[in-house]
Formats: sequence, structure tokens, C-alpha cells
Amino acid sequence: MQVSKKILQVLNGQKIWPPPIWLMRQAGRFLPEFRELRQQADFLTRCLTPDLAVEITLQPIRRFGFDAAILFSDILILPWAMGQNLEFIEGKGPVLPPIRNEEGLKQLTPENIQQKIEPVLTSVRILNKLINSEQSIGLAKAKSVSLIGFAGSPFTVACYMVEGGSSRDFSNVFKMIYQNPALFQKIIDLLVTTTADYLCQQIEAGAEVIMLFDSWAGILSPNLFRQFVLLPTQEIVRRIREQFHDFPIIGFPRLAGTKIFSYAKETNLNVIGLDQTEDISVIDSSIDNNIGFQGNLDPFYLLNGGNYMAQNAASICQKLRHRPHIFNLGHGVLPTTPVEHVYELVEHVRNLKD
Repeated sequence: MQVSKKILQVLNGQKIWPPPIWLMRQAGRFLPEFRELRQQADFLTRCLTPDLAVEITLQPIRRFGFDAAILFSDILILPWAMGQNLEFIEGKGPVLPPIRNEEGLKQLTPENIQQKIEPVLTSVRILNKLINSEQSIGLAKAKSVSLIGFAGSPFTVACYMVEGGSSRDFSNVFKMIYQNPALFQKIIDLLVTTTADYLCQQIEAGAEVIMLFDSWAGILSPNLFRQFVLLPTQEIVRRIREQFHDFPIIGFPRLAGTKIFSYAKETNLNVIGLDQTEDISVIDSSIDNNIGFQGNLDPFYLLNGGNYMAQNAASICQKLRHRPHIFNLGHGVLPTTPVEHVYELVEHVRNLKD
């Protein structure tokens, strides 16, 4: 692992100025080359075809020269690999047969995961080789790019597994939590084990950083947050570090609010991802300076561009200058974001003055 890479330096506790930059959903529909490739195969096929996944991962790196490439995949690959059918329907998102009882849980086959995820691991191996090779393959300063592997955190993945897709109120999740808590805990426990194993395999394949996405962490009360977000994250980190000592890990508990204080303090993560609703000044004063932050420009600022975007990006960077910081958005790039605005943002962050 190359300590010359800025992302890895930040994850190792160093303060870099200007901060390194990458964006969540940087490989996506806002890129014309992605839209062109999208016509060739459906979403799941793109995730599971190494040539396509590698190309999509590298598209934003070639175009913008970001400091990190994040594997093109999806957080629902894991339940799919355990046998839960998965479709991505245009305008609706992911659709799965919901798990609502013990029988549904028993239908899962975690013993088949290794075989099913092999294409994903192949993509990681290829990406590591390309990014760290002497030949730049059209990538500016390719060897300065860090390769990020990832998974969904147990609670967020469980939400999709139980609801059968996206949800506005998560009524089935809360019904299970309150009426059949033992079953929901079994799902969480299964996901802790399989997620930790999956991430360790990504590391073995060549991922240089791991990120845990907990998109629905914010819907839980403090007690439930501790049970289903904090403790599972803590255990996954422990299992990874048991095999890969001091391996760099980023956690993103979206919309956690003040619950982020305990999350940062107790999970042993290197960097905490902040969404755009978090008040940096409040959080910064309450979390140890050794813990890095990632974020947290509002994606709508990027969508609209201009001076307001530049001013807010500069403000975030200046406020976090005294601690390890990776510049990013508070959530993913919006599909209608003009490519020119991303160029402007990268140039602005890279050219921040002392």
C-alpha cells in the first residue's frame, strides 16, 4: 500500500492541504460516456461483468483525475449472492422478494456467496493492477489514485431485504423490529458476518480502502441506532482488523445527526463520512481531531455550480483544515449535474490557497 497516495495519507491521520477529493456516485448518469455504456447492459450485468465494471469505475478518474476510484458495484450484491432475487427497474430502483418470516430467511444460501461474487473480486484485481501499474492507461497520475472497495452496512441492506426495495416509511422493517425482534436480529447478524467476509475478500483482491454505506441510519432512534448501526459497524471493523491490522476504513452513517458522536467514538473507524445536513462546526468541536472527516458539500450546490458552490466548498475545507479531511459531497452526484460543474469544483478545491 502506497503511503504517497493522498487518500491513504488522510486515512493514516495526516492533514493534507488542499484536501484530496473524490465524489460519491462519481461514476454515474451525469457522465455522457456512462450513459453510452449503459445502453449495452442492464445494471446488474454491468456490476457483474468485470470489463464493464472496470471501465465504469475508471471513467470519472480519466475525466476529472479524482484521488480515489470507487468500485462500480452495488450494496445489494450481497443479498443477491445469498440467493435473494434482485432486479433494477427503471424509475423504481431495486426490487427484491421481501423477507418477512423465518422461512424467507432460511431460503438464503450464504454458502454460495464466494462463487457469486467472484466477478466483483475480479474487477477489484484488475483495477488494482491498472491503477498501480507503471503504464497510466490514459489516467493522469494513475499511481496516485486510491482504490475504494465497499459494502452496505447491515441495517441499510436489511431494510432493502425486508421491504423488498426502497421505502418511504420502512413500515415492514419497524414491524419486524417491534413484533419479531429475534428475526430482525438474525438478519443483522447474518449480514455482519457476510459483510465482514465480503470486505476482507475485496481487500485480498486489492482494495486499498474500504467504505461502509449506511444510507438509512438516520431513521432509527438512539437505542435502535446503537443496536443496529453502531454495534454491527463496530463488529465488522473488528473482524476486518483482525485479519488486516490497521486497514483504513470509512463509515458513512447518513442522516445520523447527533448520533454520529457515539458512532465516531466507538466504531474505531479512520474517517467518518458526513452528509450535508451535519453542522461541521458542532460536530468538529465534539469529535477527536485524530478522526478524519469526509464530505460534505450539498449535491445541490454542485448541481447549480457558480460562486455559491465555490464559496461553500472553500468554507468546508477551511473549517476542517486542522484535521484529516477528504473532500466529498454529502451524498451522491445528482444525475442532472452538468459535467462542467464537476470540473469547476475539482479545480477550485485543488487550487485552494494557504
